[in-house]
Amino acid sequence: MPAISMFYGILIRMFFYDAEKHHCPHVHAEYQGNVAVYAIDNGEVLAGNLPVKKHRLVVAWIEIHKEDLLADWELAVSGRTPLPIRGLDQ
Repeated sequence: MPAISMFYGILIRMFFYDAEKHHCPHVHAEYQGNVAVYAIDNGEVLAGNLPVKKHRLVVAWIEIHKEDLLADWELAVSGRTPLPIRGLDQ
């Protein structure tokens, strides 16, 4: 599962071939042992949770980078390595 971004201690990842479980393009966000899965199209939490402030940062980051995330999704579900995406603190 490649890491595609990291900001404010939040690690964002995409799994290879991960189109079955959540049935939509999504990312996995990790922060201090908490993990949440976010839909790329609307930032909705599909599973898990993060602290409120970190959740808001992830949702904002998804909105800013939606096009890049969807392009990375196409790479990842076909087994290719997604490209890094800038974090909010860069």
